[in-house]
Amino acid sequence: MIDPATLPVPPQAARQPHSFERHGQTVSDDYAWIRDAGYPNVSDEAVLAYLRQENAYFEAAMAPVQPLVDTLFAEMKGRMKEDDSSVPRKDGDWDYWWGFETGAQYRRWLRRPTGSDEPGRIVLDEAAEAKGHDYFRLGALAISPDGRLAAWASDSSGAERFTLRIRDLATGTDIETVSSVINGAIVWSAGSDAVAYTEVNDNWRTFRARLHRLGSDPAGDAVLYEETDDIGFNVHVGRTQDRQWIVIGTNDHETSEIRLVPAADPAAPPLLVSPRQAKRQYGVDSAQGKLWIHTNDDHINFRVAVASPEAPGDWETVIAGSDQVYIRGISSFAGHLVIEERVDGLDQIRLRTYDGDEHRIAFPEPSYTAGLGTNPDYDSPGFRIGYASMVTPDTVFEYDPATRSLTTLKVREVPSGYDAGLYATERLIVPARDGKAIPVSIVYRKDFPRDGSGPLYLYAYGAYGIAIPPSFSADRLSLLDRGWACAIAHIRGGDDLGYGWYLDGKAEKRWNTFHDFPDAAKGLIAAGFASAGRIAIQGGSAGGELMGVVANTDPDLWGAVVADVPFVDVLNTMLDETLPLTPGEWPEWGNPITDPAAFDLIRSYSPYDQVAKQAYPPMLITGGLNDPRVTYWEPAKWAARLRAEKTDAHPLLLKINMGAGHGGKSGRYEAITERAEGFAFMIEALG
Repeated sequence: MIDPATLPVPPQAARQPHSFERHGQTVSDDYAWIRDAGYPNVSDEAVLAYLRQENAYFEAAMAPVQPLVDTLFAEMKGRMKEDDSSVPRKDGDWDYWWGFETGAQYRRWLRRPTGSDEPGRIVLDEAAEAKGHDYFRLGALAISPDGRLAAWASDSSGAERFTLRIRDLATGTDIETVSSVINGAIVWSAGSDAVAYTEVNDNWRTFRARLHRLGSDPAGDAVLYEETDDIGFNVHVGRTQDRQWIVIGTNDHETSEIRLVPAADPAAPPLLVSPRQAKRQYGVDSAQGKLWIHTNDDHINFRVAVASPEAPGDWETVIAGSDQVYIRGISSFAGHLVIEERVDGLDQIRLRTYDGDEHRIAFPEPSYTAGLGTNPDYDSPGFRIGYASMVTPDTVFEYDPATRSLTTLKVREVPSGYDAGLYATERLIVPARDGKAIPVSIVYRKDFPRDGSGPLYLYAYGAYGIAIPPSFSADRLSLLDRGWACAIAHIRGGDDLGYGWYLDGKAEKRWNTFHDFPDAAKGLIAAGFASAGRIAIQGGSAGGELMGVVANTDPDLWGAVVADVPFVDVLNTMLDETLPLTPGEWPEWGNPITDPAAFDLIRSYSPYDQVAKQAYPPMLITGGLNDPRVTYWEPAKWAARLRAEKTDAHPLLLKINMGAGHGGKSGRYEAITERAEGFAFMIEALG
């Protein structure tokens, strides 16, 4: 156990009284100074000194636990195939794949002519590009249709402002630098002579799409579309499956609008598919000379419609919306429309011919996660499918619609050994306090005691309509083999049970999410999987917000809390429209600037604002100095207030990555080091 009595005196951030009034209420924020006024440049020595003190305290506290961290790291690394590679996929005249060299932190991207047995030609070597950088992330990689050039974007700070370059694949050298402030996909013109991309502004919003003609001055790049109507909207680019159109989309969390540009003539005026309508979402793909629309305009669980490019806003229903079937997305290929959907929380993939014949792919387990994999070829006769369950490692299938058969192309290897027969998985349904039934996926060794004595790891996210699937985790074996059970609570705020499940956890219904999680924990206790105080919980970003709320409301349930890059200073962030994400987040959380009810609601759960003079469980909090999504001061201010207010002697640790962003450190070994630290903290806390 981490014994606070053996630790140095924990950092105590200075209180600097600060308050403001809004809607007739006074909000105190004595740690507002931790936000550097010069952000995103963080140079205030008082701020940096405090963060360094917290990091030093983290190192001191974790020093006695380091042998366990090292052991967990070795276990996790031993389950990692060091020279792992993806299954080659055909795209035009080439087969493409990625692979790791033994000992490398980053991938190499390779290709060879289709039908060749060549070992592979390097398209991009991430490890080489990462040299000299503490952080490296490949943001996008797109090969020109003629196969001669690669457009690629990378970030070397974690700030998610990527530099776009054009590389000559024959020589392996970059021939142009286009922009240093892009974010998102890169799309080539059909003639391989231009790329479409999106740029971020000073507030880190992707506000416009531009077109760069190779060989021209990037300063003169044409603007394909710029969002001027709503600062909460973000612009993105993509392409249709048949590669006939460059897709230019703009959206917030509720509303979308799409324009199409011919890939063969990207300078042509964009074709507006349908003007934005509040709270209507739609997506577009193209096949058979028609536009295929996925939209929620007349049903909460979406429908599929068809339109002609000549009348793109005239939508005719092909698959009607359903209370039972949640249509999550569509992809249109030469012979089939592929529909990804969810029924009773279980992933399904439906194939439909353009004559209307359809069937679903049959999978081998009753509980799993599955989705359409990477399928770049429009005319492909079969489809790559990704599959896993909580006991089945990640699997790549090739599905043949003619024979309706799945062929296994790859199963994730666990080099140190894995026997699926040692483990069991269940899907439990537990009651929420308002009567809703919450699904919970759980995995455990078959010798796990169902008497409440065992330790339990419980994870959830619960926001933005993002479902956490019941998938495989090799790292999780380090807990399972130490006698833990591991569970995922499919709480409201995600779209696990349909789009309505998401809506029931957002904005004015946000408390449903925060109630579902402890209710799920109590259901697991009733089922014998744990007892109060024997549950370690973890969540990141909006899931870190969840951790902060339930640490305030139900501290006695938890034996340990790990909150990664937690969105915990919710009220202050949602009141600051200059921050990168705030305007686009108002549909998700509410706008406390203009709406007193939203102000009251957000304040009622904002973890930073609701820190109380009470005992808290052991807590580990992480953040990233360069994080543009959850700014570093959110976890730092929260930790400071917790230290000042909490009445217990349990360890409270804060780790701020000084050279990373929202995803933590970038190399694969650095990433498992951080996972090992989190697991070690939980294991030590629960004893």
